[in-house]
Amino acid sequence: MTRPDTVPGTAPAADTAPGPDRDRIAVIGFAGRFPGAASAREFWELLTAGREAHTTFTPERLTAAGVPEDLLADPRLVRRRPVLDGVELFDAAFFGYTPREAELLDPQQRLFLECSWEALESAGWDASRFDGSIGVFGGGGPTSYWQRHLSANPRYLREVGEFQALLGNEKDFTAPRVSYKLDLRGPSVSVLSGCSSSLVAVHLAAQSLLDGESDMALAGGATVYFPQHAGYVHTPGGVNSPDGHCRAFAADAAGTVPGDGAGVVLLKRLEDALADGDRVYGVLLGTAVNNDGALKAGFTAPSVRGQADVITEALTVAGAEPETVSYVETHGTGTPLGDGIEVAALTEAFGTERRGYCTLGTLKPNIGHTDTAAGVLGLIKVLLAFHHEEIPPALHSDTPHPDIDFPSTPFRISPR
Repeated sequence: MTRPDTVPGTAPAADTAPGPDRDRIAVIGFAGRFPGAASAREFWELLTAGREAHTTFTPERLTAAGVPEDLLADPRLVRRRPVLDGVELFDAAFFGYTPREAELLDPQQRLFLECSWEALESAGWDASRFDGSIGVFGGGGPTSYWQRHLSANPRYLREVGEFQALLGNEKDFTAPRVSYKLDLRGPSVSVLSGCSSSLVAVHLAAQSLLDGESDMALAGGATVYFPQHAGYVHTPGGVNSPDGHCRAFAADAAGTVPGDGAGVVLLKRLEDALADGDRVYGVLLGTAVNNDGALKAGFTAPSVRGQADVITEALTVAGAEPETVSYVETHGTGTPLGDGIEVAALTEAFGTERRGYCTLGTLKPNIGHTDTAAGVLGLIKVLLAFHHEEIPPALHSDTPHPDIDFPSTPFRISPR
């Protein structure tokens, strides 16, 4: 897996940025879909209140979602997780789709398209009137809509045409679809790197801007699990929580929880954003991407060395001293192995004798692990924190995990 969604190299919005503006990337717009929140304002309220966005499913709801009777009686079935409301809603005519075309389109790709439009709109830009190149970089989650709905009905697929259905569901077309529908002429790249996808998309978008390929760039991701109200099965020793709660960095951490979400940010070179009078929500000082290679504890488990290397590189590119970083939005999955590796890697990368000055946070206890959307939603959380000048409290982490020696690190958990 490419490096997960950790955001150490971000700075609050300001009239100027350290170093040459041409080396900095401004976030000038964003849009998202959040479990338990109908808007960015409600999302912020959920975070600051320290709430979970989870839905508990009744037996009737589970049956309606297609959960078989034998699984309903299985104690491993976890009957709660965060879900997005209204994923079936889509203004097909607005985007030039027929009702049948919209029906065949994976809701993840609908959401990514909607969020891309809204991110441009939030920045006050009409793409048709922008004299420059607009790139698109983004990814989608597992194609469960295809697996659970479309391919489960072969007769329907024969009627509508399997190739047309594939065009609406293959993750390869996530970014090109936005470029096509919004008439954007810059690079259009679907990013498929698992749960790091949306932040890798941000990195690639920033590189495209710095290289002059793009003059603005949309970056993000979307994940929706289908059937939405089916819960999930806990496997002992697996990554998913046995009780539907994610307790990142906590003594009783036992796994993560799958969640639904989507997010897109609009990026621009800082010097251009300032010249054009754009509102700047935050500034990306530097980004980096790497891979663990064969050093991982397992294919889905990272290594300390790989994480430390990429964090060090991001700080170097940003020109930021570790002791100036006051907050890190972490991957924070709530797995004892992953959380411990992440803190160890951060401690190694920061390489400072100062203790307990930098706060760690993570979205996953609030809205679950939104897979390809996890990184960009964490970035949006940081942008909202800049705006409100407040760090939301950590959820379910009152007692730190005993295997993580926080007093010997530069880090502390955001207090409730």
